[in-house]
Amino acid sequence: MIYVDADACPVKAEVERVATRHRVQVYVVSNGGLRPSANPLIENIIVPDGPDVADIWIAERAGPGDVVITSDIPLAARVVDGGAEVLKPDGEALTAANVKEALAMRDLMTDLRSADPFRQGGGKAFSKADRSRFLDALERVLRKVAP
Repeated sequence: MIYVDADACPVKAEVERVATRHRVQVYVVSNGGLRPSANPLIENIIVPDGPDVADIWIAERAGPGDVVITSDIPLAARVVDGGAEVLKPDGEALTAANVKEALAMRDLMTDLRSADPFRQGGGKAFSKADRSRFLDALERVLRKVAP
């Protein structure tokens, strides 16, 4: 199964396309506002508003053989510990080998931003190259977890 942390996820259409080709069930998890897909493999899960409600829903279900698509590093750390594969929308894999470092970097950047309220945040814009890397990475990880 694929779980998509769907709020602000730029690759939902790509996930649907690849999952359809591989005949893999997808759960698109958000707290609303997304247009449901007519694809029978895609199930929209609407969770209540609240901090980390979608993350908790995904973390309680994802495990070995599943793939989670998220930019949320704490969620990634939880599901990696549970045995799931994790991809960020730019195609970067978060694994047991690198997720703790990513979590530490996230925490450091949060501390730096809170120490300097005028510090401008935000990363680079999502590009066609990011989308292409994601498609390649999703193909690879689905082949890896296929029964």
